[in-house]
Amino acid sequence: MLKGIPASGGIAIGRALVIAEAELDIDTGRVENVQREVQRFHTAVETAKEQLRSLQKKTEKSLGNEQAMLFAAHFLMLDDPEMIEAVVHKIESEGIRAEYALQQVAHTITEQFNAMDNAYFRERAADVKDIAKRLHQILLGEEESSFSNITEPCILVTGDLAPSDTAQLDQKCILGIVTDIGGGTSHTAILAQSYEIPAVMGTAYATKTIANGDLVIIDADKGEVLVTPSPEVLDDYFKKQAQLLEEKKDFDRYKDGPSLTHDGKTVELAANIGSPGDLQRVMDNGAEGIGLFRTEFLYMDRQALPSEEDQFLVYKQVLETMQGKPVVIRTLDIGGDKKLDYLPIPDEMNPFLGYRAIRLSLDRKDLFQTQIRALLRASTYGNLKIMFPMIANLQELRAAKQVVADMRAELQSEDVPTADEVEIGMMIEVPAAAVISDLFAREVDFFSIGTNDLIQYTIAVDRMNEKISHLYEPFHPAVLRLIKTVIDNGHKGGIWVGMCGEMAADPRVIPLLIGMGLDEFSMSSPSIPKARKVIGGVGFEKMRQIAEAVLQMGSADEIKSYLASAY
Repeated sequence: MLKGIPASGGIAIGRALVIAEAELDIDTGRVENVQREVQRFHTAVETAKEQLRSLQKKTEKSLGNEQAMLFAAHFLMLDDPEMIEAVVHKIESEGIRAEYALQQVAHTITEQFNAMDNAYFRERAADVKDIAKRLHQILLGEEESSFSNITEPCILVTGDLAPSDTAQLDQKCILGIVTDIGGGTSHTAILAQSYEIPAVMGTAYATKTIANGDLVIIDADKGEVLVTPSPEVLDDYFKKQAQLLEEKKDFDRYKDGPSLTHDGKTVELAANIGSPGDLQRVMDNGAEGIGLFRTEFLYMDRQALPSEEDQFLVYKQVLETMQGKPVVIRTLDIGGDKKLDYLPIPDEMNPFLGYRAIRLSLDRKDLFQTQIRALLRASTYGNLKIMFPMIANLQELRAAKQVVADMRAELQSEDVPTADEVEIGMMIEVPAAAVISDLFAREVDFFSIGTNDLIQYTIAVDRMNEKISHLYEPFHPAVLRLIKTVIDNGHKGGIWVGMCGEMAADPRVIPLLIGMGLDEFSMSSPSIPKARKVIGGVGFEKMRQIAEAVLQMGSADEIKSYLASAY
């Protein structure tokens, strides 16, 4: 049995197809015509862009715009003057071939990424390697990756799987994925989740341990890979796999209808989205609204800031499609793990605690005002709610609200219509905001608890650091007590309280959160039917009793053990 990082859940059983990365045969000699070699490199860059455009369109068609935007980083790298000029400089100064110069520059950049403390940036080294591999294949006249040529069902075993390789996989043929390196926050992991392909990454020795044709079981929820299992183990996993398939069919019955507890209490199940391309899944899975529209993807899929008109058209499309259902649109949350080449942000020791989200928006008022104008213009086309990210004090909230008031007045002076009422809310993801949520509740219309950041800030655990990921604990009593404080303070202030972090979709905790009084849950669209079934299986009074008991417990282990048999 091999252990790795759970990257995309589920169980897969099949024969292994092992694809080892071929060694590049690069000529290290000198060239006679340096300028011709420079031009050959520039031509390869343009060819790579064309290939990526085609791949992005294919991904957008099959998975939606948000997943296709993962390739925006690749376009930015191909347009990065620092990387391109470094390769050209090596060709000109050393008189070497383009592929040899590229190899050296790419190695330097990936080493820089790998040396960083932040796991997210270490995994960006995979993007650099992916771009370099594509350029090398073009320069050397080789065919594109063999991953696109897989035509028989298999468990794919490989050293590393680049995002562009994952996007080319035939979903019908790839039963599961096992890699030597990589992690759960990589672009490849995100794409595997979208394709619903079980994946375990970072096993270290899979390509050395598994041979072509070996029977392999992937238990991706546990991060385990079983090689040549016994008949008894195989039979056990076939039963588990069949059970999961039946459960999925059962969940599909809950795509439509209200979200009611067993005794009739109503809660709201909404969806998280990143672009209009996600709307069809929202409708297909019976979401009752949009609880989080991450607008930063509008900024990441381009080479310059989106105009007011660009943004207005996107917001208008989402609001019209939702036909009056609530749509919570979060203002720009750039910074931390999301950077833009055309919007320079200095490197920081702790980027998640740095110049990001509302801090950046209030500093760059021009950028913020453009977004608010676009949102207010779109507000007449549906049920818009505006939400500010990473608010930590009242001064920030009031400054952000003032921008909204100023832009509304400006639009009115231009005779541009806006909705009479637009709810203003804030994310609760900073512990300081949770502690003084009673003060915030007097000044906003709603809270949405962003548990991903709230948890890591509360218990001081970087959720992207695989070395301490086991310490990232949603069931920590301090986290649950903070959530309860926020809900209670919101209700005392007469406002509704939602949750848009990953915790909102966890079936173990949904009844507990309802028992605490949470009004709205927002999650990925495919999670909604399962959540609706969980909600309908327990009565509210029982949920309330469970919450009272849990809030008296002193450890995450005690809480999880109790919840495992509570409903």
